[in-house]
Amino acid sequence: MQKFAFVHASIGNHFSLERHLVSRQLYKERHSAVLAGWRNIAA
Repeated sequence: MQKFAFVHASIGNHFSLERHLVSRQLYKERHSAVLAGWRNIAA
């Protein structure tokens, strides 16, 4: 369980983009960049 929690927290930090503090356009740009990075890692 600890290993899962550690991995989940590490990945979750990449997707925590503080949506309430940024404009929709900036949020979408950041989210797209994060997803592209994870897709490169997973490929």
